[in-house]
Amino acid sequence: MNTRIGARSLQYLLAYLFVLLSIYPIWLMIVNSFKTTAEIYMDPLGLPATFSFTNYRKLWETVPFADYLTNSILVSVASVILTLIFASLAAFYLARFSFRWNGFLYFFFLLGLMIPIKLGIVPLFLLMKELGLLNSLWSLILLYTGSGIPLSVFILTGFLRTLPIELEEAARIDGCNHFQVFWRILLPLVRPALGTVMIINFISAWNDFFFPLIFIQKDALKTIPIGMLSLFGEYEADWSLLFAGLTLSALPMIIVFLLASKQFMEGLTAGAVK
Repeated sequence: MNTRIGARSLQYLLAYLFVLLSIYPIWLMIVNSFKTTAEIYMDPLGLPATFSFTNYRKLWETVPFADYLTNSILVSVASVILTLIFASLAAFYLARFSFRWNGFLYFFFLLGLMIPIKLGIVPLFLLMKELGLLNSLWSLILLYTGSGIPLSVFILTGFLRTLPIELEEAARIDGCNHFQVFWRILLPLVRPALGTVMIINFISAWNDFFFPLIFIQKDALKTIPIGMLSLFGEYEADWSLLFAGLTLSALPMIIVFLLASKQFMEGLTAGAVK
């Protein structure tokens, strides 16, 4: 018994230590957002002399942060919604219908996980140029949707295949068609998987630096990762404004995770307990 209690205490100790190590960088980012650049250089780990929102006010005056924030929200939310729609429909088709090329089609989606999308940056750039989508948020939305669908289909298909087929048979006896079975019966049961897919794709789109750098040149259309580059000078960086911008940019991700954390945790642990 004592050995079991000691092992459990050690597990809790390691868990708390891991939490502290994870939260400490976020704490430093928030604390330094209230300091001046000189204070950051003098005492980067300490508390600020005074807690003032001067850096946040200066950030909005120095760079068009409101535009960056709006663009990031539009791109991330739109790409997540489109990914959820197309991936859930494709997963339903793959999981519940048997046809000759079912395995090949599923493998085709898995290829999207094996081949990095950045390898096709030149064809993608030429395609967006032909479509007239350069310097358009739609280029980012379509790219994030396309790159997010393979993993989303993989996750949702696995969840749908675990659901008993008797649920659908009972719904069809009651007169439901395929779409009604999908919308009313199956979709509510895969909310943990949808929460997982939503968080993964939102964070991926929100934090992406590569594609906005390639496809967006107009300042009014830049997202937060690209917009923050303007705070880096040739010889020095305004770290106080940079930390303030990073703090503000982290808030939407924290909000999304808090809203979908329950589904996310259920999605990660689904199938672990029978």
